[in-house]
Amino acid sequence: MYLLSAVESAEKQRTVKIQAAVMKVKQLVNQITLTGMVLAATPIGEYDRRVVILTKERGKISAFARGARRTNSALLGVTSPFSFGEFTVYEGRTSYTLVSASISNYFQELRTDVEGAYYGFYFMDLAGYYAREANDETQLLKLLYQTFRALTNPHIPDKLIRYIYELKVVAINGEGPQVFECIICGDRDRDKLFSVRRGGLVCRECAGHVTDGVSLLPSTLYTLQYIVGSPVEKLYTFVVKEEVLQELSEIMGKYMEEYVGKSFKSLKILETIVE
Repeated sequence: MYLLSAVESAEKQRTVKIQAAVMKVKQLVNQITLTGMVLAATPIGEYDRRVVILTKERGKISAFARGARRTNSALLGVTSPFSFGEFTVYEGRTSYTLVSASISNYFQELRTDVEGAYYGFYFMDLAGYYAREANDETQLLKLLYQTFRALTNPHIPDKLIRYIYELKVVAINGEGPQVFECIICGDRDRDKLFSVRRGGLVCRECAGHVTDGVSLLPSTLYTLQYIVGSPVEKLYTFVVKEEVLQELSEIMGKYMEEYVGKSFKSLKILETIVE
């Protein structure tokens, strides 16, 4: 009887080892490396975290980071918002588990600047609002990364960065305004008004029933066209005069309210800080 129990015990241990080995092989097979940025991190239990990552290859994903809140964990720093780099995850049936990460930019400058940090939080919230899982978010991730880099540049006003980012985000996601021709008749030559409700420019001949049309400074219109038409890499290469910045503020405030229509807590806090 004792011999039989010993054999059964050894067999069980062997089975457990085989199952563990099989699981390890499966994890290795299902591991993928994604380029992305941590948008948010939420505590789970006593030591773990759930992180939301905007990735180039899989869009917006949620990943479980086991032990990431332990002081000696290799995942402690890499699961903080603003962290940009490569993330190795195990892809399960319904979820991802973070295995490791190699961070190329923590954007440390923004972590120690309250105003800059809340610009960053708002930009990440807006990216998270538009991003979808299993979607190609290459342009959105590139925009977010370049925008964070611009926030660390003291020569570009943060307000201008905000308006550029907002306009480019809605344009990338197919909700941007028509800024090159009349949205009604397609005319490119006549003088035009900008109508938020109509979704862009309206020429004088088509403006009869437009109630919210406003004339823009030529420099403001050119700025809108440049933002919509330029690649992400060329966006943060200019500054504008105060009167242009003011018109951009008015246009984007109304446009975001009309077409995004979501209240972001990070934006409310930001606006109380910069007032």
